[in-house]
Amino acid sequence: MPLLPILEFPDRRLRVKARPIAEVTDAIRTLANNMLETMYAAPGIGLAAIQVNQPIQLIVLDISEEKNQPMILINPKLAPVGDERSCYDEGCLSVPGFYETVERPAKVQVEALNEHAEPVGFVAEGLLATCIQHECDHLNGKLFVDYLTTLKRERIRKKLEKQHRES
Repeated sequence: MPLLPILEFPDRRLRVKARPIAEVTDAIRTLANNMLETMYAAPGIGLAAIQVNQPIQLIVLDISEEKNQPMILINPKLAPVGDERSCYDEGCLSVPGFYETVERPAKVQVEALNEHAEPVGFVAEGLLATCIQHECDHLNGKLFVDYLTTLKRERIRKKLEKQHRES
């Protein structure tokens, strides 16, 4: 399967709001599998279709140590469960080399379709909840750097722009 190029901040295409997937087709399944291969190779634990310049509501993730529990979520919807919050040091394949602490709901109810167009629903917590929220933010044109102060976000943007110019 081909590895897909990953867009990097501050690319404007990362700010596009993804559209729902009307039908789960073989092309969608192929894209999801290519995204998984790209994510594993990067290496990362999650990837949204918008990050590979596909503005559709598709995310893939695998938080397992062995990288053998891939999850494909199509048209995901999230709702916080309770008021508890948690903080994780987040990184992003679209913001390579940077990690910052982000606070999010500790638990979320997830509703989506899987790669077979079957509805799935579950409560996610811990790293899984953080990862799913992070990837779903991408579907809305939001990056983890948007949770940071303007000063931190601008420093990261300038460093990445400099790296892009030099490469």
